[in-house]
Amino acid sequence: MDISFFWIGIGLAALGYFIGDGLKNFKNQKNAPSYPTLIKKSDLHLYLNLTKGEVEDLLSKHPNAPKIELNGTTYFPYQQFMEWLDSNEIYKS
Repeated sequence: MDISFFWIGIGLAALGYFIGDGLKNFKNQKNAPSYPTLIKKSDLHLYLNLTKGEVEDLLSKHPNAPKIELNGTTYFPYQQFMEWLDSNEIYKS
C-alpha cells in the first residue's frame, strides 16, 4: 500500500512539472508564423473576400504586386501582399 502512494506522488509531481513547464511560455505566444505563407493565385480571392474577376482585374492593373513563380505556378506571399495592399503604392497609377 505504501508503494502505491509513492507512485501516485511521483505521477502528481511529473504532472505538476509538465503543466508548469507548459505555462511558462503561455503569455509569450506568437500569433503569426515566422515563415511566409504562400497563396496560390487561384486561391487569392478567398483570402481577400473578392470575386475571381475582381482579383484578376486588380492583378492585371498592378503587375508589380509581390509574387513568386515556382514551376509555372504563381504564389503570393500573404504578409507582403497585405502590406502592399495597405500601402499607397497601388493608388499612384
